[in-house]
Amino acid sequence: MGETETYTVTGPDGDEDTVELPAGLADVLTEQGESSTRVITDVILQAMAQQAHVIVHHGHGDVPEDLVEMNETAEELFEERFGQSLQEALGHSH
Repeated sequence: MGETETYTVTGPDGDEDTVELPAGLADVLTEQGESSTRVITDVILQAMAQQAHVIVHHGHGDVPEDLVEMNETAEELFEERFGQSLQEALGHSH
């Protein structure tokens, strides 16, 4: 196995988890002046917003109101961070 880098995520209640990535991979995804840590947190927000979207918009049956609200918040956070709506980023709108 090649070299790796470890990133740590800390939750609001203080619990932590780490993830190892190939060394330099996050750097490949950075834009000029951006830190590799910012890329990691961008990916986390993207993934979580996409998962919420799938649950609310592509699931079957009734969706609990709290999940609808979480999805709306995730979409707002996504747009604030990336300057475009999640629907635009996904190539569709709902």
